[in-house]
This record gives sequence, C-alpha cells and structure tokens, in this order.
Amino acid sequence: MTDEKRVESLPLTKTGLCPNCNKPSDVKYRPFCSKRCADVDLGQWLNEGYCIESEEENNFDEEDVT
Repeated sequence: MTDEKRVESLPLTKTGLCPNCNKPSDVKYRPFCSKRCADVDLGQWLNEGYCIESEEENNFDEEDVT
C-alpha cells in the first residue's frame, strides 16, 4: 500500500464534511470540498478573522522598538 492510497482512505475531518459549508470533503482540497472553500478559509486567516488564544500577555504596544 502506497502512502498516497493510505492518505485517501483516511477520514478528511471527523465528520467527513467541509468545515465551511458542510458538503462532503474532497481529497484534492482536504479538509474542504472545493478550492473556493479552501480560499475562503485562507482569506479568514490572512485577514485575521481567526486567532489562536495564548496564555501569554502580549505587550507589543508597551515595548519600545527602535
């Protein structure tokens, strides 16, 4: 069994559905169903629509960057 075949048999998401529109996922765009849904998700990251919480405080405004 090649790695490529093994990857295709793995579930794409826990539900097998696109996280954006809930259509069935496509192996080519996993875990999304299409290029459009993948691009929508990328746009969210690039426009800071998503964030990853951290326990550290960021003091970027208070630091003197010279």
